Amino acid sequence: MNASTTAAASAASIAAAASATDGTSDTGPASTMSAAVQRRYAGPEQIRVDAVPVPQPADDEVLVEVHAAGVDRGVWHLATGRPLVMRAIGFGLRRPKQPVQGTDVAGVVAAVGSAVTRLEVGDQVFGSADGSFAQFAVAKESRLAKKPAGTSMIDASAMPVSAVTALIAVESSAQVKAGQRVLVIGASGGVGSFAVQMAVAAGAHVTGVASAAKSELVRELGAERVLDYRTADVTALDETFDVILDTGGLTPLRRLRRILSPTGTLVIVGGEGGDSVLGGSGRALVAPLVSTFTSQRLMGLMSATSSDRLERVRELVEAGSVRAAVDRTYPLDRASYAVTDLADGRIAGKAVVTVRDAS
Repeated sequence: MNASTTAAASAASIAAAASATDGTSDTGPASTMSAAVQRRYAGPEQIRVDAVPVPQPADDEVLVEVHAAGVDRGVWHLATGRPLVMRAIGFGLRRPKQPVQGTDVAGVVAAVGSAVTRLEVGDQVFGSADGSFAQFAVAKESRLAKKPAGTSMIDASAMPVSAVTALIAVESSAQVKAGQRVLVIGASGGVGSFAVQMAVAAGAHVTGVASAAKSELVRELGAERVLDYRTADVTALDETFDVILDTGGLTPLRRLRRILSPTGTLVIVGGEGGDSVLGGSGRALVAPLVSTFTSQRLMGLMSATSSDRLERVRELVEAGSVRAAVDRTYPLDRASYAVTDLADGRIAGKAVVTVRDAS
C-alpha cells in the first residue's frame, strides 16, 4: 500500500465519523472524536465522554476504527493512579499520561503507518491500543492481530489483555500438561475465566475458586469443581495441586505453598489490595527469591500483548477451545459504570464498552 492510498484511507475513515463527533460535514475530515476521558487521578466515576483530537498513527502504528473495547482491572489502576508505583514507572506522576481510558480493542483498520506491513485498511483486528474507549485509537502493529473468524467484535475486544495474560500463565510459565491438577484462584474473573479454559484444553483437571454466585460460569468453562472462597478456606484443603494460578488475591505465599505439590508451580498474576505504594504486587516480587530455596517453582507474571500471542489466542478460539465470557456491555457514555462495576466485583467474566456496531 503506497503513501497516497494510506492518506486517502485515513481521511475517508476519519470523515465518516464527523457527524457523530464534532458535527463537521462530509466535505472534510473530522478533527475530533468522542472519547471516555479522565484528566486527573480519581475514582472511575470521574471518567467523562468528551471531544478530543483524532489520533494520528506513527510509521509503525495503525489507526483503528473502534467497535468495542474490553474492560480489565488495569483500567481501574490507570484511572486511580494506584498503586503509586505505577506513576513512577511512566504512567504519569500527577495525572494520567494517556487521558483517554481503555486498552483492549476490536475494530477495523482505518489507516496504517508507512512501516506497517502485516495489516491493511479494512482488516478486522483485535489487540491493545492507546486509549480504546474512543471512536478511534492508535496501536502498534506489533500489538494487533486479525480478529478470530466467526467472533463478534464484542467477544474479540474482551480477549487481548486477559486472554494473553492467561496464555502466558498457563502455557509459558506453568507449562500445564495433561493429567495435572490445576487450581485457579479468581476463576470467574477476566484472566481466570480464560485460564480455566486453557488449562482444560491442555488436558488438566481444573478446580476453580470463585463466589457461589459465579460458580455456574466457572463450571460452564470446564472446571471439574468450584470452591466458594467465602465459605471454604482453599489453603486448608487436605490435598495438593501441581499448578496454582492465583489471578488476583492476597493469600500469603506460605499458605499457598501448603497446598502446592513439592515440585509444583505457583504463578501469581497481578494482585489487588495491599498498600498504597506497591498494592498487591509484593508477593510477585518475593516469590522468585523464595523459589531459590525450595523445589517448588514460585513466580510472578509480567504480561505484554504481542501479535504472536494474539495469534495463539486466535488459534484456540477458532479451534473452539476458548471463548470470551462477556457478562455485560456498556455504551461509551457509560464507560465509567463499566469500570466501577468491574472493580466492585459485579462482573462475572468480562465487561465490554461498545462504540459502534459490534456484531
